[in-house]
This record gives sequence, C-alpha cells and structure tokens, in this order.
Amino acid sequence: MRIAAIDIGTNSVHMIVVQVRPDLSFEVVDREKEMVRLGAGGLDGRSLAPTAMTAALQALAKFRRLADSREVDEIVATATSAVREAVNGALFLRRVAAETGIRVRVISGTEEAHLIHHAAAYGTAVGRGSAVVIDIGGGSVEITHGSATRVRLARSFKVGVIRLTERFVHSDPLSRRDERRLARYVTEQTGAFVARARDRGFTRVIGTSGTILSLGALGAMETTGTPPGDLRNLRVSAKAIHRVRKRLLELDLEERLQLPGLDPRRADLAVTGAILLDTLLAELGADEITLCDLALREGLVLDYIRRNPRHIATIEHYPDVRRRSVVELADRCQAWTDHARHVSYLALRLFDQTRQRHGLSAREREWLEFGSLLHDIGGHISYKAHHKHSQYLILNGDLRGFEPEEIEVIGLVARYHRQATPKKSHDGFGQLAADTRKAVRVLAACLRLAEGLDRSHAQVVRDLRVVERRDECVIRIRTQGDPELELWAASRHRKPFEREVAGGPVRLEVGSRKG
Repeated sequence: MRIAAIDIGTNSVHMIVVQVRPDLSFEVVDREKEMVRLGAGGLDGRSLAPTAMTAALQALAKFRRLADSREVDEIVATATSAVREAVNGALFLRRVAAETGIRVRVISGTEEAHLIHHAAAYGTAVGRGSAVVIDIGGGSVEITHGSATRVRLARSFKVGVIRLTERFVHSDPLSRRDERRLARYVTEQTGAFVARARDRGFTRVIGTSGTILSLGALGAMETTGTPPGDLRNLRVSAKAIHRVRKRLLELDLEERLQLPGLDPRRADLAVTGAILLDTLLAELGADEITLCDLALREGLVLDYIRRNPRHIATIEHYPDVRRRSVVELADRCQAWTDHARHVSYLALRLFDQTRQRHGLSAREREWLEFGSLLHDIGGHISYKAHHKHSQYLILNGDLRGFEPEEIEVIGLVARYHRQATPKKSHDGFGQLAADTRKAVRVLAACLRLAEGLDRSHAQVVRDLRVVERRDECVIRIRTQGDPELELWAASRHRKPFEREVAGGPVRLEVGSRKG
C-alpha cells in the first residue's frame, strides 16, 4: 500500500509518499516541500493572507499530481496552528477540497505533539528509556516526554518561530534587549511543563522539524568545521547550539544568507529559532540533542497504519481499487461470505458460457461479478426486502474507481436477484440507455439463477456447464451432496434466464455426484 501524508504547517507544506511493507513498517519513496509561510501575519485569530493561501493551494495541487503519479492508495492530510487559529481557516480548507480534492483534517496541538513523538521514537533508538521530543514549527512548539510506545506528557505552546519573530524581532541584527525579552517569554510559557519533563528524567532529547535540523547542521559544523554528511540521528552538543545562537546574533540577514550550512529560506527566522532551541535545552539541562528527520508526516503514517491494519492487508491482497472497494463494502456490511463468492463464481460461469447469445463484454462481466459479491449486503439492514437494501448500500457505499452509471448498474443487478424483474418504471433502470438496460436484464438473470443454485448456502453445486441444443439449453451441474433444494430454487428463478439469455427453455441436469 502507498500512503501520501501531507502536513500543512505555519511555515511549510510538506508531503511524503511511503510504501507500507507487509510487516507494517514503511519506507519513504518520495517527498516534497514548499515554504509558503501560510501563517505569516495570520496567527492569533487573524486571517490567512490571500497570497499565502494561493501559494499553499498551488503547492497542494502539485502535491496531488505527484501523489497520483505515484499511484497512492490513500492521502492523509492535516493542518496545524496557522489554519487552526485563522478566522478564515475553514474557508481555506473548503478551497483546498474543491480545487485539489484533498480533504484536510485540522488537529489540535496536543494531537500534533503525540503524532510527532511517535514518529521520533520510530526513527530514533529510544530503547527502554525515556525521551523528550521537541518540534519547532512556525506557529507552535510541541514538547513531549515518553517512551518508544507511550507518551506521558505532551503539550503544544504558541511560541513558534514565525509567531515569536513577528512579536519580538524589531531590528537586524537583533538587539540584546529583544533577545532577553524573547528568551524570557519562552521560559514563561514553557518553563513549568519543561520542569516536569526534566524531573521525570530522560535518556535523550530528540529534535525534529526543519528549524532544528538546520540549527543542528550549523552546530555540527561548529564542532567539526565541515558540513555533516547525514543529519539523521546525529548528536549535537547543547554547547554547540549555544555557540550557534551567539554567532547568529552577530549577523544581519545579508550575512546569514551567506552562512555555510544555513538554508537561505530559513535565514530570516534562524535567530529566533536558535534562541528558542537554546533556551529549551537550557531549561531541560540537556547536554545534547539528537536530530531526527521524521516528524508529523511520519506520525500521520504510523497513526494510519495503527488504525487500519485490515484495510492495508486488503489493499495488498486486492491492488485494484475497484475490486478492493467492493470487498471492503461487503466486509463493512458483514456479507463477505462463502455464499457471495460462490454465487459470483456460478454467475460468471453462466455468463462466460453464453457469450455468443448475449454478446456482452468484459466490462459487463465485471459488473456481474461485483453485483454478485454485493447482492446480499442488504441483509445487514434487514432480511425483508434485502435486495432493495443492497441496492441502496451500493449506491451510497462510497465505491471508488467507478463511474456513476456503473454504480447504478451494479446496484440494479443486486436488486434484481430476487422478486421483481427489471421494468422501465423502476427508478434508476428506466433512466438508463437501451443497451445498458439490456445488460442489466442479462446480468440480473445470470445472478438470479446462480443464487438459486446455492439456495442452501452450502455450495452443493460445485460447478456447471451450459450445453446448447437446438430446442433447449441444458445446464449440467456437478454436485457434492444432495442438490434438491438448489434444483427447486433454480427452477423457480430460471424464467428470466430463459427470456434474456437462453432465448428458449432451460433444463437442469445433475451430472456426476460426489459425497
């Protein structure tokens, strides 16, 4: 299974595409990021700027095309503090859905913190110990304390780098007075919680997010003098981060843009980020921080895998989205039974062996198969009139990969497996084109006869063969057990097959019996 996870943050919009392995681990097969500064000027209940929304929509449209090209099975998208706080956040998400088809869920800061912690623990060896995880975003900072499997403390604080920069940065380079005000504010907001995490004890501090990775790269260069080859699981001393803070405070924007190892796109926020991270590490009394390149996006993937193991297994078993969608609907309605599968098999045998008469194609054959698999799902509501309930569930069951008319046909095929035969006065059927109405009549006739041939739901009729003679059509059935009930039911339901498929009388014969 392939999942695309999208994180619409205050500073950046990220997407990863992952391949889920059979053991439910995953690997990233593609990733993309756009720094759109969605939250710039729009935090604390203000409106998202039109230019920022446009940039984010353009990025998401590109992400959607990339996800489609990667043939993802599911897109999981979340929005965090910028959208959560903006007065026009809901309007922005409606535009995202309308223009890209991506449905975005707004998550709370606490939920965001939990997801990030699980991602960090997945990507970094926490072992049996405890870790403090810090994620610095544009609008908020998430801090957690916990083990590899359990989050004990989790909070989100409104001290992200965009928010703090807009509030405290009034000069370039930053004045010492504003530096002290910023650091003091961070301590006021986070100090009590960080003290609780510190007092519980921890074996390591893990840092995620682009801001921390960028500062970590600068810290590593402070120590080694060369850019690190790989930031993943790199340990950077707290003293190196403090030196990065002091160095950045001495530089203006132009000088920071030239600084080796610093992402130029983060140069305007780097000073705030350094003060913030250095302050948090000092509050924790941490000696070092371990860099982690997994964050909210990977947390979304892990959460999806945790909640949907059966769905993932189904996708691996049924890679075709149409077939998978049918199987999942049957499963949701508790009707994915041996009876449904066997009726589908017998109906397709009837269809295949009478092709010269009905002249239908592989497309209609698939409709018959899916209608047969779903013909009894209405029993999930009530056995009485369950054929009509089946039609309703098919029409409203969120079948994916089908055109609307195809869903209509599949629903009608299921409806006509018992009682009334198709009439132009029936809703849905009468609105179809003439050739499609003919197909429904043929398919429903095959399904109705197949249903009769498994009346006991015991699969007594193991197989069948259609033999065409000049004056009649003979259906020879191979049985295992006593087929009396099946012969009785099939005889009751053979009239539509005689009229729509065979074009004359149908006779049932029992071939060799076993058992």
